[in-house]
Amino acid sequence: MAAVLTNWTPWRGDAHGFNIGGPAPEIAGSPWINSKPLTLNELKGRVVLIEFWTYGCINCKNVIPQLRDWYEKYEKQGFTVVGVHSPEFFWEKSLDKVKIAVEKLQVRYPVVQDNDFNIWKRYGIRAWPTTLLIDRRGVLRYGHIGEGAYSKTESVIKQLLAE
Repeated sequence: MAAVLTNWTPWRGDAHGFNIGGPAPEIAGSPWINSKPLTLNELKGRVVLIEFWTYGCINCKNVIPQLRDWYEKYEKQGFTVVGVHSPEFFWEKSLDKVKIAVEKLQVRYPVVQDNDFNIWKRYGIRAWPTTLLIDRRGVLRYGHIGEGAYSKTESVIKQLLAE
């Protein structure tokens, strides 16, 4: 196993915190867009990028083109992107509006709606957008908050796919 990769330290002391290098919490939730409901157990053997976002956030929208590119580029090599839509504002909770945003933003990868922040809390997320990478064994290996770090993130994707 390669060294734990991170440029980010998880928040300590959070009851719902997580630990880079430890098992990734479950992503189960509902409803799902662009996919049947997924679980991390079903995705074992694949490298999984989880993106916590909300469609009203400009920073989140700015990250999506890169996510689309990676999804198209690496999906056949065992890579999956899962968007976790956790609304910042009440008006972002409507499933119909999330579906419209997914279509408008040309998001083709699976998206789970997380209106009650259950997945968000399991991971100890505190900001939009947050990108996490999980290796083929289900271990959380990398995280980045905000836009940018695209070269670094892609480098970690390639490393995890090669393992």
